[in-house]
Amino acid sequence: MTLDLAHERPVLAIVGPTGAGKSALALRVAQTFHGEIVNCDSLQLYRGFDVGTAKPPLSERQAVPHHMFDVLDPQQGYSAGEYARHAREVIRAISDRGSLPIITGGTGFYLKALLYGLPDLPPRDSILRAGLEAREKNRPGALHRLLQRLEPTAAARIHRNDVRKLVRALEVRILTRSPLPPPSHAEPLRGYRIFEVGLDPDRAHLYEALDERAGRMFRSGLIEEVETLLAGGCLGAEKPFESLGYKQALQYLYGTLSLEQAIASTQLQTRQYAKRQLTWFRRDKQVQWLSGFGHSPFTIGQCLELIRAIFPALHSQKT
Repeated sequence: MTLDLAHERPVLAIVGPTGAGKSALALRVAQTFHGEIVNCDSLQLYRGFDVGTAKPPLSERQAVPHHMFDVLDPQQGYSAGEYARHAREVIRAISDRGSLPIITGGTGFYLKALLYGLPDLPPRDSILRAGLEAREKNRPGALHRLLQRLEPTAAARIHRNDVRKLVRALEVRILTRSPLPPPSHAEPLRGYRIFEVGLDPDRAHLYEALDERAGRMFRSGLIEEVETLLAGGCLGAEKPFESLGYKQALQYLYGTLSLEQAIASTQLQTRQYAKRQLTWFRRDKQVQWLSGFGHSPFTIGQCLELIRAIFPALHSQKT
């Protein structure tokens, strides 16, 4: 039986740090409530980047409908605004089928854009971006100084080393010839009741799991995956190669890190990334937090009961 769309259009978001078991929980919820999973991990959008992104295996993606996985080539850029527009189309289609959209992933800015919207901004200008990137490469710190002159408020929010955000802020400022629009100009996702669940497992256990996962990735195919991508035409400068695991795998292949150093670097930086993710998601006061891993039977049970309480019409969706 499908949802009665005349009464409610529910959307579930499962958030939390990397390694917390978001995909496992999303799969169980989808199986229980006739759901379809919508990816909100910026790296899992890319084809060929599987091992290092902990992408759900094909068997899981075939068992339950999964959306927005493997939709980009490595050379393609993809802004949060572009993601939000496409993901909203997917969510609408899932709801129209009478299924439960389940958003899961750890890219907080993408989720913010999807749920709460971003101000209407111009599309990317490849020529302008290339010029800005060249300017920064020739004179490190130049972009932050330029933004300070043009848009001091925006410059105060962006670290001088965050070239990607600096380029986008300057691109928008130059193309629109006006100050960056405030967040209040954003258009949130309307017509849905959104329920956000967050996973917050014990920090020591999470770090232990992340360390083990990083080592397993290197031992079970990450290096070979990167070699395949390079042999297939990638240069190693594409955006996905900037991510954890992939940049260390490149350094290993280039001979600048030993395998042990690459694993240790990935472990350290992944733990730091998980901490930053938790800090980001903690700002969202709408999140209902669960203190366990997403594959834990107790956590799964808690989550299912919360969903039933929030969306009573989903009782009939059990499979």
